[in-house]
Amino acid sequence: MTTQTPGTPTEPTVLYAQEGAVAVLTLNRPAALNSFTRQMHRDLWAALDKIEADKSIRALVLTGAGRGFCAGADLSEFDFRAGDDIMFRADPGPVIDQAFNPTTRRLMAVRVPTVCAVNGVAAGAGASVAMACDIAIAAPGASFIQAFSKIGLVPDSGGTWLLPQRVGLARAMALCMTGDKLSAADAKAMGMIWDVADDAVAAAKAMAEKLAAMPTKALVATRALLRGAHTHSLDEQLDLERDVQSRLGFTHDYIEGVTAFLEKRPAQFKGE
Repeated sequence: MTTQTPGTPTEPTVLYAQEGAVAVLTLNRPAALNSFTRQMHRDLWAALDKIEADKSIRALVLTGAGRGFCAGADLSEFDFRAGDDIMFRADPGPVIDQAFNPTTRRLMAVRVPTVCAVNGVAAGAGASVAMACDIAIAAPGASFIQAFSKIGLVPDSGGTWLLPQRVGLARAMALCMTGDKLSAADAKAMGMIWDVADDAVAAAKAMAEKLAAMPTKALVATRALLRGAHTHSLDEQLDLERDVQSRLGFTHDYIEGVTAFLEKRPAQFKGE
C-alpha cells in the first residue's frame, strides 16, 4: 500500500497496447508503485472490455510501469482525518466491494489466457492481482508481500483463496500473519509463480504468444476446472470434465486439432 500522490491527472492509469494477438496492459502510476485508485480500477475494466470485444486478441499480459508491479491500495483515497466518525470514513469494505473484488473477478473470468509480468514489488492486493492471472513470471528483484497484517487487516482481493491454493496452508498462514517479504526465487520454489526471468515482461510476452496460438477456449475452460476442483468431490469433477469436453467437442479448434493430428500437420487454431 502507498500514500504517494498520483502523477499527472491526464495521464492514463492503465496503458493498452496490442502486439499481434497479445494485449499488453501496464499499470501506470509508477510514482505510487502502481497502487490502485478507483480510477485505475475503472481504466483496467475498460481495457478488459476492449479485450472482450476484440476477437483478434488471444492472450493478455499484465505488468506495471517503473520499479514496482503494484503496491495494493492507494491509502490517500481513504479518509483518515481525525474525528468521531473516522472508522466509518476509513472503512475499507466499500472500496473492496466496489473496486478490488470486481477487478479480481474480471481478471479471473476474462475470455483469454492471462500472463502476469511481475516487474517489481507486488504488495497487498497487488500480490492478489498477480495470482488472479493464469501464469505469473517475476523479475529476479521482484518480491511479494502480504502487507495486510502490518495495518491490522486481512488479505483481500482473493488473497486468502488464491495463496493457499498455490503454496499450501502452512506457508500461506505464515506469509499472511508475518507480512514478511517473499523473494521471486522463493515464490517460484513455493509454487506461487511459474518462473523467474531477467526480463519478466519479455518472458511473459513470449508465454502469451505461445498461448495465443493455442486453442484458447480450451485453455480458459482448463483454468476454470483447475481453479474450482478443490471445491468438488471426485465424482462431481468427473462429471464437470465430461460436460466441458462435450461442449468443446462442438468447437472449431477441437475438430481442427484432431484433423491436424491425423493429417500430421500443424494445427491452425482460431480460439473458436
